[in-house]
This record gives sequence, structure tokens and C-alpha cells, in this order.
Amino acid sequence: CLPANQERFADGKLVTVQFHPSAQVVMTAGHDRSVSLFQVDAIRNPRIQSIYLDSFPIHKARFSVDGEQVIATGTHHRMFFVYDMMSGSIIPVEKVRGIEERFLKDFEVSPDGSFMLVTGTSGYLHLLSMKTKELISTMKVNGRCTASAFTPDSSKIYSYSKEGEVFIWDVRSRKCLHKFEDEGSLEGKCIAVSKNNQYVACGSSSGVVNLYTTDVCLKENHPKPVKAIMNLVTSATCVTFNPTSEILAVASRETDEAVKLV
Repeated sequence: CLPANQERFADGKLVTVQFHPSAQVVMTAGHDRSVSLFQVDAIRNPRIQSIYLDSFPIHKARFSVDGEQVIATGTHHRMFFVYDMMSGSIIPVEKVRGIEERFLKDFEVSPDGSFMLVTGTSGYLHLLSMKTKELISTMKVNGRCTASAFTPDSSKIYSYSKEGEVFIWDVRSRKCLHKFEDEGSLEGKCIAVSKNNQYVACGSSSGVVNLYTTDVCLKENHPKPVKAIMNLVTSATCVTFNPTSEILAVASRETDEAVKLV
């Protein structure tokens, strides 16, 4: 196959590549302050459009679940942008009332499309309404939060702290249901929940990815992993399950070609 973005290579580092939830479209976004959309036909992959965000190197961009919006956060900004694909308008969200953060960088969109979870500093997690982009509630983990993941039904959030603890939150009540220690983790880096809600994968700075069953995570404080995946030698920066929950991809951005499928 040709490169997906062959009609417009980025001028800087790419930080996001994501397929559209329902159309044959792929999005790329990165440090060159642009978001580009390409139609994936495997023949030419024509570019649909690119949008430029002035002096706003992008840290992360994601489609909304209905595929009608793109949300983009910057590398050093407290604001974020919403690109409405139906109207073609770029909407800056300058400040969310109730959030006092210097930067808003990492976020997750809930699978049901209702919520946006923004990771703040000092362990704060801000739950926003996806519809209005207004703050619903704030939660706090001990230490610093490095990664979060919604369960497939959007009822719970798993938050991984830098200290290697995982906090499980109930989305409706915003109460902490349980917390457990990720075995042998010196520093938490990334977390994922499988689509069938059977497994949780925790990746740490040592490169070890621990795979747990969700029922054990909800009960025990020191759960034993079903498997510890040791294939990465640098920090695990990305873990993700395939749609059928049969394959786990683990990757490290700290070295070339450090991608393993388990």
C-alpha cells in the first residue's frame, strides 16, 4: 500500500494517526500545526482537506465517536480546538470554567460519545460533557496521572498513576471504586481496556506490559498478571487491543520499529 498521507507529508513529527469511525478516511496531525484528512482508497489516497491552527503544535487529536468532530490539544496550551466537519468551522475552546490548568494535553473520549476526560497536573482528572465541552466533575488520584482508559460501556475509568497505582472510577457517581498496584511498575506509562471488557493492559517505563483480567482488578489490591510481556526494552508508550480483543499491540516510541503484536 502507498503511504496513507502521500498527498501531504507532514513538515514535523506526526503525533496522531486515526481512522474515522465510519468512513474510509484517515486523519493525521502533528507538530507542524495541521490536521489532515485523507480518503483511503489504496490507489491514490487523495487528500480531502487540511486545517491549520496558528502557533498551535498539536499534542493529540481524536475523532468524536459520531465522526463529526475532531478535537485537538496543543503541546503547551490551556485551550483546545474543535473542528466541526459538517460545517467546516474551527471552534476554539479558550477556557473551560472550573479548570485551572496551565496546559491541557492528554485526553480520552468515552466510547459512548458522552464524555471527554482531560488529564490535568497533580493527579487531577476533569470529566467534560462532549456535547457542551463544559466541566461535569473533577476527580483526583494520588501522585500524578499518566494515562486513563474508559471501559467499553463507558461506565468506568481506569487511571494509571506515575507511581504505578491504578484507580478505578465510577463515571456516574465519580467515586473511586477500587485501586490496585501494577506489579513491579516503577512508573506507569499507558493503559488499555479490551473491547470485550475482559482484560486490562498496563505498560510501564521499564518496557514491561502487564495483562490482567478485569474481574481480578476490581477485587484485589495486588493482582497477579495473567501474563507479563517483556518484549520491549524501552519504555512502553502505547498499548491497544484490536476490536475482537484477541490481539494486543504494544509499542515504544523511544526506538525505531518497537511494535509487538501479542
